[in-house]
Amino acid sequence: MALETAITEVYRRVEANTRNPVFIHLVPKDKALERAREVEKMPRNLPLWGKAFAVKDNIDVAGLPTTAACKGFAYDAKKTAFAVEKVLAAGAILIGKTNMDQFATGLSGMRSPFGSVRNAFDPAYISGGSSSGSAVAVALGLVDFALGTDTAGSGRVPAAFNGLVGLKPSRGRVSNSGVVPACRSLDCVSVFATTCAEALRVLRVMEGFDENDPFSRHAQEVAINKPPFRFGVPAHPEFFGDSGYARLFAQAIVRLRSLGGAPVEVDFAPFREAGDLLYGPWLAERYADLEKHLGDMLPVTRQIIEQGAKGSAADLFRGQHRLAQLRRVARAAFRGMDVLAVPGAPTIYKLADMDAKPIELNARLGTYTTFVNLLDLTAITLPAGLREDGLPFGITLIGPVFTDAALAALGARFCKEPEIRL
Repeated sequence: MALETAITEVYRRVEANTRNPVFIHLVPKDKALERAREVEKMPRNLPLWGKAFAVKDNIDVAGLPTTAACKGFAYDAKKTAFAVEKVLAAGAILIGKTNMDQFATGLSGMRSPFGSVRNAFDPAYISGGSSSGSAVAVALGLVDFALGTDTAGSGRVPAAFNGLVGLKPSRGRVSNSGVVPACRSLDCVSVFATTCAEALRVLRVMEGFDENDPFSRHAQEVAINKPPFRFGVPAHPEFFGDSGYARLFAQAIVRLRSLGGAPVEVDFAPFREAGDLLYGPWLAERYADLEKHLGDMLPVTRQIIEQGAKGSAADLFRGQHRLAQLRRVARAAFRGMDVLAVPGAPTIYKLADMDAKPIELNARLGTYTTFVNLLDLTAITLPAGLREDGLPFGITLIGPVFTDAALAALGARFCKEPEIRL
């Protein structure tokens, strides 16, 4: 009965927040209560026993539609995604599927025919995207955790804007079977939670090699140095005039130093160049998967994805060759640091401002995120204070592939959580 009461309260909170279009589909309340009764009979030592969660609507759940925020694309899923099956087996209770930037193309949370998801702290501001609904569902306390996806920062920017932990796993650590692709070779299923420990717990449930996903990999944990550790900081961080975010980033650096970290100035230009490739040659990968759905897209989404048809195979190979060089540069940079610390985003915008300049301002939001998957890195975004107007700021810690757990442990120390024992 305790779980039924808890789930009834979840639905009460969801109904009280319907003016913010967080969900695209809700599990019918009676079905969720039935699931709660099933979970009551499951062993209580399951890692996610009784936890309410949501999933982004580009992740399949059998019996529910998958839209990827495109009504003309929608289909009824016949099978539940690999990652979601694992979460359900661990005792969690699904509440619904969340709103998102269409086809995971955007970092604002405004590119959806189902409405713009609004920031959990101030509805005049953007939520961040593309995993907008998943982030806000957690930030508003509607669910305990949520799954998103992250290709260019979709699991990190919304976390930064809504005061959450956003864990972007190493590529291939979590299967993408049952996930609508954005850039198939780069996509990651991500986690939104209120603590690093919870985010890591969900990751450890979801992870596992999947023969049906050609990009799946066996995880091999990589440690980072305990104090003293070295953390990289961009030599000339860009905040686009946001003095509040600049101040909070400086405070986050002080916090890292207090944890035993030593800052190391890093030339950020190679990381930024790698990120620029995502909306250059790698647009061809989005186009390859989504070409037949162009007519169903919002104009801004179509405008972006159509660019993927303009390059040649030679352009893509040139991009791949340059990326190989940049990966080597990044590996060399990490020989001089254990983690790279960057802002979760350089600034945040009001919905009205984003609506006026949707492509230009969206590009700014990815300043510190777009390079991570291309360079085969992992990352965790952490809440790091509030601007003078009460809007959250986030810092992102980035490490080499398979440092997921180590970053979560460092993040827990940064957030003053109980120690995570690895």
